[in-house]
Amino acid sequence: MGNAPELISSFDGTPLAVHRVGTGRPLVLLHGLFSSADMNWIKWGHAATLAESGFEVIMPDLRAHGASGKPHDPAAYPDDVLAQDLAALVAALGLVGYDLGGFSLGSRTCVRAVIGGLAPRRLVLSGMGLEGLAGWTGRQAFFIDAIDRFDSIRQGDPAYFAVQFMKSMKVDRVAARLLLGTMTDTDPAALAAITMPTLVVCGDEDRDNGSPEKLVAALPQAVHAVIPGTHMSCVTRPELGRTIRDWLAV
Repeated sequence: MGNAPELISSFDGTPLAVHRVGTGRPLVLLHGLFSSADMNWIKWGHAATLAESGFEVIMPDLRAHGASGKPHDPAAYPDDVLAQDLAALVAALGLVGYDLGGFSLGSRTCVRAVIGGLAPRRLVLSGMGLEGLAGWTGRQAFFIDAIDRFDSIRQGDPAYFAVQFMKSMKVDRVAARLLLGTMTDTDPAALAAITMPTLVVCGDEDRDNGSPEKLVAALPQAVHAVIPGTHMSCVTRPELGRTIRDWLAV
């Protein structure tokens, strides 16, 4: 699991670091905001659980995250850039018959990419509810404010834990702020385009991105799974990897 990531060039030449483990059916997993493939998928054993079950787990670091490029040129951040990066990854690796999943921002990126034309076999949306898609601009404003007030935020501030996580991940705040500007709300009606079987999995105390039940209701072919934890803690629990494994094994 400690192998160095490979680098691929995205649609605009920005390098994307891609971590891969296992052999078998391809499963692309996208991490959350301010995180990395290692922090969300490798560190807590989810990638190993899935690889042991016969998947090739493909985990890019998103643009402005991890070991991927973090350009400071605003031109490197067009609308829906993360969905464009995902489409470029799928094309560069020649993936067919693949499954796709994400956590939080990774889930949002999966949704945007499928609406844009990607067609995975099955889809996993973790740490996401309907409002995290339809009302993303509110979350976006929260994180932009946290970046702008980064050095003055103290314990007790609603943004305190976001800032502490950014510090622990050594986030490039210039690149992250530019990236946040590339995202818009998703009309719930657009979710009708997501016709593949979809798993919506959230922690029992996680409503950071709204209601998973409402998201399931808005998707044509979705099921809901509940695991222990809050938005920040559920991704550390082995139940996340096991739930994804069991659902994809069908």
